[in-house]
Formats: sequence, structure tokens, C-alpha cells
Amino acid sequence: METMTEEEAFVLTEYYSKNPPKVDPSKARLRIPMVRVDNATAEYLAEKAKATHKKPEEILGILVREQIALQSAI
Repeated sequence: METMTEEEAFVLTEYYSKNPPKVDPSKARLRIPMVRVDNATAEYLAEKAKATHKKPEEILGILVREQIALQSAI
């Protein structure tokens, strides 16, 4: 991996200082630390994401909400 020169870093710092990225607070999400999963889970998430055109984290969210609903119904 190539490293950035001091001049390149200065240019980027100056650019982003004058042009901060726009962030839409309504699209902000709570971030949790990365979770490690076993190979079978990772493969399932990848295949399900590909088939449904969703992100793996969306698939996990759906699965968790389903489990919450099941536990609430008991």
C-alpha cells in the first residue's frame, strides 16, 4: 500500500477543512463494534444479501427483529 506524502496530506486536510462532507442526521445509524461470525453465517448473509439486494447488516436487522417479535409473543 502506498503512503501519502506530507504535501498530499496537507492538500487533503485543507480541502476537507474548507469543504466538510455533508451529513444527513436522519440517515445516521448507531454503530456497534464489528461482530465476528462463523463461516456458515457469513455465507448465508452473503447469499441472502445478493438474492434480496440488501446489505448484510439489513439482513441481520431483519433476523434480530423477527427473534424479538417471537420472544414478545411468548
